[in-house]
Amino acid sequence: MALQSLEQARTIDRPSREAMLQRAPSVQQFWDQYTALFEQAWAEWETETGRSDVLGSDLYDPKLRAAVEQAWDDPTKEGAVKDLWKEVFPGVYETQFFDPEKLSVLRDYMAAVADADIPVRPPYGISLNRGGAMLDKRSEGYLAAPNFQAFYQSLMDAYMRPISRLLFPDTFGYDTQTFGFSIRWQADADTSLRAHTDASAVTLNLNLNLPGEEFSGSGVRFFDHATRRIEELTFAPGTALIHHGSVPHESMPIKSGERSNFVLWLYGDHGQVPRQGGPVADIDPQTRWSIPNAKSDRFAPF
Repeated sequence: MALQSLEQARTIDRPSREAMLQRAPSVQQFWDQYTALFEQAWAEWETETGRSDVLGSDLYDPKLRAAVEQAWDDPTKEGAVKDLWKEVFPGVYETQFFDPEKLSVLRDYMAAVADADIPVRPPYGISLNRGGAMLDKRSEGYLAAPNFQAFYQSLMDAYMRPISRLLFPDTFGYDTQTFGFSIRWQADADTSLRAHTDASAVTLNLNLNLPGEEFSGSGVRFFDHATRRIEELTFAPGTALIHHGSVPHESMPIKSGERSNFVLWLYGDHGQVPRQGGPVADIDPQTRWSIPNAKSDRFAPF
């Protein structure tokens, strides 16, 4: 009898991590050959492990969830969403995004993903990110579990995109495409990510560390061109930082413990991002709280 997709996925010889990070041609061929198999394997894994419906809207901070749901019902009340975000550095905003008391559900899910033994692709270019995975279906080797994908897409469509438009009006029209990856950094294994900008219109950085799950170091240092101000920010369990991708930032060395994050991007078709100082579209709340009908262009930044 033929092996089921999950069993097949677990027995396939896979490229080394080094080959994947070096983007060897054989690695691309590997993902192209087995994409459909891995997608089916993730579906079987979710069913087998009872994780087909564990990720829901109750993971979000209750205040944020209530404000966002209200804005979708009546976009003219979007101000309640904006009021929850505090500017903690020029062009960088912070809020409580996930409910810290419920965050363990998501973390347990991601821990089970890491133990599933289904091949996933690490984020290219972030070699120190030993526990990371691609989250968006535009990326080969992505986390294709159906429940996770439904949760991820809702996060991007219902939360990240309208909030980005609300805080950064120039991103409207440069938010049709989604991209995301996870991070798991460990002391003594991972060091830092040097100063850089993102190839995104907007970046959302979500801290998935649990209450009491302490780590030291690994703050995010931001740089402001206009004032030359430099500040290192840390954020509590379940909180989020959001900023233009053009804001320079740097992840500092982790000294003890582990740090877990989702990093999510929005940008326009084929990687377009707004020009600094460029025109800003004058849109009404109803338009802001809408989902574009653009299809995925299949372009992946890395």
